[in-house]
Amino acid sequence: MTEHPTRTAPSAALRRVPVIAVLRASAADRYDAVVDVLVENGIRSIELTLTTPGTIEHLPALCARVGDAAEIGVGTVTTGDQARRAIGAGAAYLVTPVVRTDVIEAAAAARVAVLVGGLTPTELFTAWEAGATAVKVFPAQTVGARFGSHLRGPFPDIEFVPSGGVGLDDVGDWLGAGALAVSLGGPLVGDALSGGSLPALAGRARTAVALAEAAR
Repeated sequence: MTEHPTRTAPSAALRRVPVIAVLRASAADRYDAVVDVLVENGIRSIELTLTTPGTIEHLPALCARVGDAAEIGVGTVTTGDQARRAIGAGAAYLVTPVVRTDVIEAAAAARVAVLVGGLTPTELFTAWEAGATAVKVFPAQTVGARFGSHLRGPFPDIEFVPSGGVGLDDVGDWLGAGALAVSLGGPLVGDALSGGSLPALAGRARTAVALAEAAR
């Protein structure tokens, strides 16, 4: 498989701690305390979703808040305009749930990593060939970790990240199947974004990091 000339490589942070925490909140000001806890307990990659109102507007302040301790990306990006706005606000990477060439092109132009979603082999290979940093197997719960092993058969060089219904108990299986990282939403974040226990969140974050380290 020929390497794409504009593909941006995964970050060192993601390779070091292969866990992406996905945050969906009722408003962007809910992010701060949760992000603090995640970073303090070893998470180094955090995806903020555009389904949360005010995400792009709040992103510069949040990037300044974490500094070099973690990378913050923007997910649920479905248009080139959204991609450019997120990049302009400081997104370290982009995540899209579907194969959108305009999002891939915007990321490539800015040399920003992009995770591109799909489920079928055709969708995933199309995204990879278009220059995705990694393909996002979504929704991963519907196929399970063995899907990753099967994907490696015809596409041995493809980088993939499972997302959607991935639980803490699945971390080792997916990484063992060759995943670049795992994307964790509800099973990691729980109810922390709506006033739930931050100490409980800290414990889940430490568990996720430990499971990822053990799998590697």
